[in-house]
Amino acid sequence: MHPYEVLKRPVVTEKSGRLGDQNQYVFEVDKRANKALVKQAVEKAFNVTVIDVNVMCMRAQMGRYGRRRVIKDSAWKKAIVTLKAGDRIAFFEGV
Repeated sequence: MHPYEVLKRPVVTEKSGRLGDQNQYVFEVDKRANKALVKQAVEKAFNVTVIDVNVMCMRAQMGRYGRRRVIKDSAWKKAIVTLKAGDRIAFFEGV
């Protein structure tokens, strides 16, 4: 898998914003990606040094639209990437 296919989008929430103070960043990644692929993709895309990667599978969410129509969001994979002290990803700085 090409490194640029691994990272889908950054996850920007209040919790991920607080993790930015600890030099950790959150990304939605491809379902087939493992820790090594995520590490290579982040290092290549942002030119930083990755210390640790935590990967977790987020389960699908069920919900209702109106009274009868049931909708389902698909499952996805999330990665929390820890960078070396002093490294930053400028994409998250303005958030």
